[in-house]
Amino acid sequence: MVSNIFWIIPAASVTALVFAFYFFRMMMKESEGTPTMARIALYVRQGAMSYLKQQYKVVIIVFIILAAIFAVMAYFGLQNSWVPFAFLTGGFFSALAGFFGMKTATYASARTANAAKESLNRGLKVAFRSGAVMGLVVVGLALLDISIWYLILNYFVDLEPVTKNIFITTTLLTFGMGASTQALFARVGGGIYTKAADVGADLVGKVEAGIPEDDPRNPATIADNVGDNVGDVAGMGADLYESYCGSILASAALGASAYAVFGAEEQTKAILAPMLIAAVGVFLSIIGIFLVRTKENATMKTLMKSLNIGTNFSSILIIIATFFILRALNIYNWVGLSCSVVVGLLVGIVIGKATEYYTSQSFKPTQKISASGQTGPATVIISGIGTGMLSVAIPVLAVVVGIIFSFLFASGMTEGKAFSSFDISDVTNGLYGIGIAAVGMLSTLGITLATDAYGPIIWNSL
Repeated sequence: MVSNIFWIIPAASVTALVFAFYFFRMMMKESEGTPTMARIALYVRQGAMSYLKQQYKVVIIVFIILAAIFAVMAYFGLQNSWVPFAFLTGGFFSALAGFFGMKTATYASARTANAAKESLNRGLKVAFRSGAVMGLVVVGLALLDISIWYLILNYFVDLEPVTKNIFITTTLLTFGMGASTQALFARVGGGIYTKAADVGADLVGKVEAGIPEDDPRNPATIADNVGDNVGDVAGMGADLYESYCGSILASAALGASAYAVFGAEEQTKAILAPMLIAAVGVFLSIIGIFLVRTKENATMKTLMKSLNIGTNFSSILIIIATFFILRALNIYNWVGLSCSVVVGLLVGIVIGKATEYYTSQSFKPTQKISASGQTGPATVIISGIGTGMLSVAIPVLAVVVGIIFSFLFASGMTEGKAFSSFDISDVTNGLYGIGIAAVGMLSTLGITLATDAYGPIIWNSL
């Protein structure tokens, strides 16, 4: 029997997809501008679709081979019979998310440029809400896939309740593997194409022909813009689809194992908890998307602040919502688990701020790299590599600290115990805490991915 609270998950999925379609339709109503703008946008769109079509031809062959291997393993009893199908759906939805995101981005760039002529705020809204299509499609399709498979397995699998929950969650992990396989091709293949096209366009244009970067007279510029879309939109979408699914499904599987000793009812709560946190994060992400706006003549710092308003608002609300969700479930050690989720969110914020500091032109690291260019290319390379190496220190430390504290909160901070009573020997609950912290970090992916996808759209509109 499926708990009534479960239906929040498919409801969130449908809501995300409905708003993604709404933002897409609003963007399509905008004008592409002059005939030249529309023509260049068409070339980029055709190039991106040609690349994606070629990539998917190869990916389909790989998936058929792997699915056949899993089918043979299932036939001989080495795998359960659901695995080949779950694997294929994971890859399909991952590819679909990337396709929809990239299609939107290629339509949005010229419309963003034209809207920016009227006002900066309008240009920001067109670009950001077009990026939001990518974010909402990823979370919407992920939760839809999870919901469908949970319902199918819950209906057809006939085992003792505790064993059944473990069987369901371990099977669900398989479509995460399908999404990972698709992400490998999309992210790595798209990333290599992006860099090759970017460097090639610069060599042909700035070095050989002596014309400015991104000059429309340089045919390689089209390939460069295609690369931005296939790598930074389609590739990133498929990659984060896999990460989002993986965090939810891994947490559910860990919860099924950790809470098996408490019986099927508590075990089911542990399975649903990460799904519900992700589902509520969808609703809060949509609210955050509508809050993003700016003023005319805004500086880079002001624009970043505008983007952060929506993201921070959603993050604060998901912290509050997490305590309510886990308390409503009345899950064992709900306070400690809620704190683990908060740790995950804080780690995500720290990583985001560190990335912004080391990559934004408003801060010293990039300004120093720019200044080093006055003394020649060698100092730029040294300064750039050195800054790049330093930039990973804060994220790595944040992840390590986050893992430690999320483990301790979930394993030791049970009701009636103080913070000094952390018990590192409770490994299963500690691992569940780490998993659910990752869900917290990605719970507002709907808006954070919108911020990521917004970048290539803006870059292509320049």
